[in-house]
Amino acid sequence: MDDALSVPAPDRPARPSTARRLLPPLATLAAVAAAFTYVGLVDPNETGHYPVCPLYGLTGVLCFGCGGLRSAHAVAHGDWIAALGDNALATIGYPVFAVLWVVWLVRARKALPVVITLRPVWWWALGGVILTFSVVRNLPFGSSLAP
Repeated sequence: MDDALSVPAPDRPARPSTARRLLPPLATLAAVAAAFTYVGLVDPNETGHYPVCPLYGLTGVLCFGCGGLRSAHAVAHGDWIAALGDNALATIGYPVFAVLWVVWLVRARKALPVVITLRPVWWWALGGVILTFSVVRNLPFGSSLAP
Protein backbone atom coordinates (compact mmCIF):
# COMPACT_ATOMS: atom_id res chain seq x y z
CA MET A 1 0.00 0.00 0.00
CA ASP A 2 2.86 2.37 0.66
CA ASP A 3 4.05 1.84 -2.91
CA ALA A 4 0.77 3.09 -4.32
CA LEU A 5 0.99 6.34 -2.36
CA SER A 6 4.63 7.10 -2.99
CA VAL A 7 5.42 9.71 -5.60
CA PRO A 8 8.57 9.16 -7.60
CA ALA A 9 11.25 11.80 -7.19
CA PRO A 10 11.70 14.03 -10.20
CA ASP A 11 14.55 12.99 -12.43
CA ARG A 12 17.57 15.20 -12.02
CA PRO A 13 20.35 15.10 -14.50
CA ALA A 14 23.28 13.26 -13.00
CA ARG A 15 26.21 15.52 -12.27
CA PRO A 16 29.21 14.24 -14.19
CA SER A 17 32.20 13.14 -12.16
CA THR A 18 35.15 15.49 -11.77
CA ALA A 19 37.27 13.32 -14.04
CA ARG A 20 34.63 13.42 -16.76
CA ARG A 21 34.30 17.21 -16.47
CA LEU A 22 38.08 17.69 -16.67
CA LEU A 23 38.50 15.42 -19.69
CA PRO A 24 37.78 18.06 -22.41
CA PRO A 25 40.19 20.73 -21.12
CA LEU A 26 42.88 18.15 -20.35
CA ALA A 27 42.46 16.53 -23.78
CA THR A 28 42.77 19.98 -25.34
CA LEU A 29 45.94 20.62 -23.37
CA ALA A 30 47.35 17.27 -24.51
CA ALA A 31 46.56 18.09 -28.16
CA VAL A 32 48.12 21.55 -27.93
CA ALA A 33 51.18 20.17 -26.14
CA ALA A 34 51.55 17.46 -28.79
CA ALA A 35 51.27 20.04 -31.58
CA PHE A 36 53.83 22.35 -29.97
CA THR A 37 56.14 19.39 -29.33
CA TYR A 38 55.93 18.31 -32.97
CA VAL A 39 56.49 21.84 -34.28
CA GLY A 40 59.32 22.26 -31.77
CA LEU A 41 61.03 19.11 -33.06
CA VAL A 42 60.33 19.52 -36.79
CA ASP A 43 61.62 22.95 -37.80
CA PRO A 44 59.21 24.83 -40.10
CA ASN A 45 62.12 27.02 -41.24
CA GLU A 46 63.41 24.04 -43.23
CA THR A 47 61.53 23.50 -46.48
CA GLY A 48 59.61 20.32 -47.20
CA HIS A 49 58.19 19.54 -43.76
CA TYR A 50 54.97 21.58 -43.93
CA PRO A 51 52.74 22.66 -46.82
CA VAL A 52 52.83 26.22 -48.08
CA CYS A 53 49.92 28.46 -47.10
CA PRO A 54 47.42 28.17 -49.98
CA LEU A 55 46.77 31.92 -50.09
CA TYR A 56 50.47 32.71 -50.14
CA GLY A 57 51.19 29.93 -52.64
CA LEU A 58 48.53 31.15 -55.08
CA THR A 59 48.79 34.93 -54.66
CA GLY A 60 51.97 35.77 -52.75
CA VAL A 61 49.79 37.52 -50.14
CA LEU A 62 50.43 36.76 -46.47
CA CYS A 63 47.37 35.79 -44.45
CA PHE A 64 47.05 36.44 -40.71
CA GLY A 65 48.30 32.91 -40.00
CA CYS A 66 51.42 32.97 -42.18
CA GLY A 67 54.45 32.49 -39.96
CA GLY A 68 52.35 30.86 -37.25
CA LEU A 69 54.29 27.58 -37.37
CA ARG A 70 57.61 29.42 -37.20
CA SER A 71 56.19 31.42 -34.30
CA ALA A 72 55.13 28.24 -32.48
CA HIS A 73 58.57 26.74 -33.13
CA ALA A 74 60.24 29.79 -31.61
CA VAL A 75 57.90 29.67 -28.57
CA ALA A 76 58.61 25.97 -28.13
CA HIS A 77 62.30 26.91 -27.92
CA GLY A 78 61.63 29.82 -25.55
CA ASP A 79 62.47 32.54 -28.09
CA TRP A 80 59.55 34.95 -27.70
CA ILE A 81 61.31 37.77 -29.61
CA ALA A 82 61.73 35.57 -32.70
CA ALA A 83 58.14 34.41 -32.28
CA LEU A 84 56.93 38.02 -32.38
CA GLY A 85 58.90 38.55 -35.57
CA ASP A 86 57.39 35.47 -37.19
CA ASN A 87 53.75 36.18 -36.33
CA ALA A 88 53.00 38.80 -33.69
CA LEU A 89 49.27 38.08 -33.69
CA ALA A 90 49.76 34.37 -33.00
CA THR A 91 52.37 35.12 -30.34
CA ILE A 92 49.92 37.40 -28.54
CA GLY A 93 47.26 34.71 -28.94
CA TYR A 94 49.27 32.02 -27.11
CA PRO A 95 49.00 33.63 -23.64
CA VAL A 96 45.38 34.60 -24.31
CA PHE A 97 44.63 30.95 -25.08
CA ALA A 98 46.49 29.90 -21.92
CA VAL A 99 44.38 32.21 -19.74
CA LEU A 100 41.14 31.05 -21.35
CA TRP A 101 42.23 27.44 -20.91
CA VAL A 102 42.92 27.97 -17.18
CA VAL A 103 39.48 29.58 -16.78
CA TRP A 104 37.95 26.58 -18.59
CA LEU A 105 39.82 24.12 -16.35
CA VAL A 106 38.87 25.89 -13.11
CA ARG A 107 35.21 26.22 -14.12
CA ALA A 108 35.10 22.57 -15.24
CA ARG A 109 36.54 21.52 -11.88
CA LYS A 110 33.79 23.47 -10.10
CA ALA A 111 31.11 22.09 -12.48
CA LEU A 112 30.35 25.57 -13.79
CA PRO A 113 29.61 26.24 -17.46
CA VAL A 114 32.09 28.18 -19.56
CA VAL A 115 30.36 30.86 -21.54
CA ILE A 116 32.21 33.58 -23.39
CA THR A 117 29.76 36.40 -23.77
CA LEU A 118 31.16 39.23 -25.78
CA ARG A 119 29.01 41.87 -27.31
CA PRO A 120 29.08 41.94 -31.11
CA VAL A 121 31.18 45.10 -31.07
CA TRP A 122 34.07 43.10 -29.51
CA TRP A 123 33.82 40.36 -32.14
CA TRP A 124 33.84 43.03 -34.85
CA ALA A 125 36.84 44.68 -33.20
CA LEU A 126 38.69 41.36 -33.12
CA GLY A 127 37.89 40.83 -36.80
CA GLY A 128 39.11 44.36 -37.52
CA VAL A 129 42.40 43.71 -35.72
CA ILE A 130 42.94 40.49 -37.68
CA LEU A 131 42.05 42.19 -40.98
CA THR A 132 44.27 45.19 -40.24
CA PHE A 133 47.16 42.90 -39.28
CA SER A 134 46.69 40.94 -42.51
CA VAL A 135 46.66 44.05 -44.69
CA VAL A 136 49.47 45.95 -42.96
CA ARG A 137 51.91 43.01 -43.04
CA ASN A 138 51.57 42.94 -46.84
CA LEU A 139 52.38 46.64 -47.29
CA PRO A 140 55.93 48.01 -47.57
CA PHE A 141 55.76 49.95 -44.28
CA GLY A 142 54.46 46.87 -42.46
CA SER A 143 57.18 44.51 -43.65
CA SER A 144 58.40 44.15 -40.06
CA LEU A 145 55.19 42.16 -39.42
CA ALA A 146 55.94 39.73 -42.25
CA PRO A 147 57.62 36.44 -41.33
